[in-house]
Parts: sequence; C-alpha cells; structure tokens
Amino acid sequence: MEQGRHINFGKKLVKVMSEEKLEDYFSEAIKNIRDDRAVTSKLLLEIMQYINGNEERHHTSGQTAAKYVETLQRSNEQLVKMVALLHKKSSADTGLSAQDKDEIFDILNSNQNSEQEVD
Repeated sequence: MEQGRHINFGKKLVKVMSEEKLEDYFSEAIKNIRDDRAVTSKLLLEIMQYINGNEERHHTSGQTAAKYVETLQRSNEQLVKMVALLHKKSSADTGLSAQDKDEIFDILNSNQNSEQEVD
C-alpha cells in the first residue's frame, strides 16, 4: 500500500498524490471522457438515423436522443475544465489551489458516475 500524507479536501480527507500519479489520473480521465464521447456519438448517430423522418419514432425515441446530447455536453464541460486545470498548472509554479483540487475531484467523480449511468 502506498504511503503518503493526507489533506482535507473540503469535507473529504484525501491522500496527497505525487505529481506523476496526478498526471496518470488526468490522462486516464481524459481518455475515459474521449472514449465515452465516441460511444455516445455513435449511439446518437444511430438513433438519429432510426428517427429520421418518422414522427412516431421521434416521439418514442426523442428522449433517449436528448440524453445522449446531454452526455456529450457534460463531457465537453469536463474536457474544458480538465484542459483549463492542466493549463493553469503548467503556467504557474505555485501548483494547484484547493479549489483546483476540488474541481479535479468533482470531475473524476462525475466521470465515474457518468460511466455507471451508461452501464
């Protein structure tokens, strides 16, 4: 088991990660977001083809298509946040602020929850 110190993350006690481990998590989160986007885009295209020109199909499948669009919008927001945090981290010598760490934690949790919703 990896030894390390712990810090308070708002109401959460979190083990402090090494920069290398944090970079691994960033890479994994971005890969997961991209993979989710690819699957969701494919499903959205399939349902659009299914619905195309058929009012009854649109009525019965439109909500599903809307969920796919919402998933893509959430992943866009996650990517923007991740990129902003990475840019901020690379352009500042002071490291990540507590707010940045909270945002990373929320993004990783959101990404994990999104994966569970798709299953």
